[in-house]
Amino acid sequence: MSNEIARKNRIKFLLLMLAMLSPVIASYFFHVLEIRPEGTVNYGELLEIKPLKGQALNIENNTIFRPRNMHGKWSLVTIDSGQCSEYCQKKLYQMRQVRLVQNTEKDRVERIWLIDDHNVPDQDIKNEYEGTVLLSAKDSDLLNEFPAVLSQHDHIYVVDPMGNLMMRFPKDADPTKISKDIKHLLKLSHLEH
Repeated sequence: MSNEIARKNRIKFLLLMLAMLSPVIASYFFHVLEIRPEGTVNYGELLEIKPLKGQALNIENNTIFRPRNMHGKWSLVTIDSGQCSEYCQKKLYQMRQVRLVQNTEKDRVERIWLIDDHNVPDQDIKNEYEGTVLLSAKDSDLLNEFPAVLSQHDHIYVVDPMGNLMMRFPKDADPTKISKDIKHLLKLSHLEH
């Protein structure tokens, strides 16, 4: 009888160990086979987080702008020509609206336009999107920091309060979804401090 009880106890022990180790084994196989969950909380594409480097010229006050100038605020960044096509204006409008819908948190969001050529925006565009930091970045190392699928002009980028590039939104992004991502980031970063 004792051999029968010992055998049953060994089976129970092995089953218990298998049950306890199954999540570890499963996660290992998911990692090796590179199986990732499809659903994510964010709309924007998370990028490899890296501190921005380089500099640009602030068009409004003719001063040098360095990524450390972004510290302390979340920054929405667009890259486009100073001639600012219809799509460029659409991105500037979306960035302004996304910032405004943050209500009391809007002062924690900054808008930056990196101009990648020698064209200076018309005064009408400057007036329309007042508050956007206009930076001349032609031939700047700063421009090389922003990865793109096809063109840097397609995206709106997000830089965290420590000056790290961390997210980009797709071409023709849904401003409601951008706003939700920014609201979520603001909420999470507020909890940290």
